[in-house]
Amino acid sequence: MTSKHKVINWNRIEDELDDYVWDKATSQFWLDTRVPISNDLADWRELSSIEQDVIKKVVGGLALLDTLQSEKGVNAMREDVRTHKEAAILNNFLFMETIHAKSYGTILTSLNSIKSINEIYDWMNNDERMQYKAKRINDIYQTGNGLQKKIASIFLEGILYYSNFFAPLWYRGSNKLANLAELIKLIIRDESVHGTYLGYKFQLTYNELPEEEQKKLLNWMYPLLEDLMENELAYTEEIYSPIGIAEDVKTFVRYNANKSLQNMGFQAYYENADLSDVNPIVMNGISIETSNHDFFSQVGAGYLMGDAESMVDEDYDF
Repeated sequence: MTSKHKVINWNRIEDELDDYVWDKATSQFWLDTRVPISNDLADWRELSSIEQDVIKKVVGGLALLDTLQSEKGVNAMREDVRTHKEAAILNNFLFMETIHAKSYGTILTSLNSIKSINEIYDWMNNDERMQYKAKRINDIYQTGNGLQKKIASIFLEGILYYSNFFAPLWYRGSNKLANLAELIKLIIRDESVHGTYLGYKFQLTYNELPEEEQKKLLNWMYPLLEDLMENELAYTEEIYSPIGIAEDVKTFVRYNANKSLQNMGFQAYYENADLSDVNPIVMNGISIETSNHDFFSQVGAGYLMGDAESMVDEDYDF
């Protein structure tokens, strides 16, 4: 006899957080077309070529990692859901990750020529540090167990994204690139929900494991963390040293690594990486105007609405 397919009963509460996160995630829905990145062209043209190169690389890096998450990561976790609604929430996460990946393309096409865009796509597809972290995470998605996949996803979204988030927030804290930063803040708001929810689901299953299995998992997790962080800090040095803020970014990455561990119920791992250690310009970039991007934030942001027109190559002849 074949197994029966079961409908989701939205009136049945299997896990109260499922209902809360579904409402939160759907109420925060947005599209990149609502944020006119081309309004940042005046700021963009005032940046040096070195600064522009940093922005292009971090946005390109985010595009690569979010493509991985939308194509591989979310589906990899679907096999281990605990409730029907968790599967529905992952569907929402998958769609939003696709919007995130498209948003990075919107940023690049709004500020750059076709030739420059092709160059940055070629860079992100071939940079050794970028490819290492993408492959490391994807290998776990392909071969890991359910908890290992959640750890990989939390580290990807909670740590590896954040070295790339730093630059737009830093410039926004310096009153530049307002719309670009607003897109990034909308994405951070989504990732905050994703990381908190996946960390919660991780804890439910982890706490059911025998003590020996817990120790075995931690003996796997911490070397993974150290390996990813070694690569990430080297990547940070490579990308940010030309503009002199690499050490600030490294502190920000360690801070977010600690937050990711705390989302899973573990203690902070890195010293001198508290909120007070993070460059206040970046925190100002997150909190400026009306936006608030913690887990309980509402839809609504401080970006400048306006009519956007498509760019052509001649617009980049200054």
